[in-house]
Amino acid sequence: MPNPKRRHSQQRGAKRRTHYKAEKVTLSKDSTTGEMHVRHRAHVSEGKLFYKGKVVAETSPVK
Repeated sequence: MPNPKRRHSQQRGAKRRTHYKAEKVTLSKDSTTGEMHVRHRAHVSEGKLFYKGKVVAETSPVK
């Protein structure tokens, strides 16, 4: 792997990191359970795993 010959300045690193921002999580309401959850992610409700309003697994995954 190529390595820099000389040290990069702190300003150079800071310029690169300006775009690393925390974003607000988008939430959705499940149509079947009515529960709020993170979009495009499966969520557990009453011991069952739901995705897009449908039961994916009867038992929730072990954490």
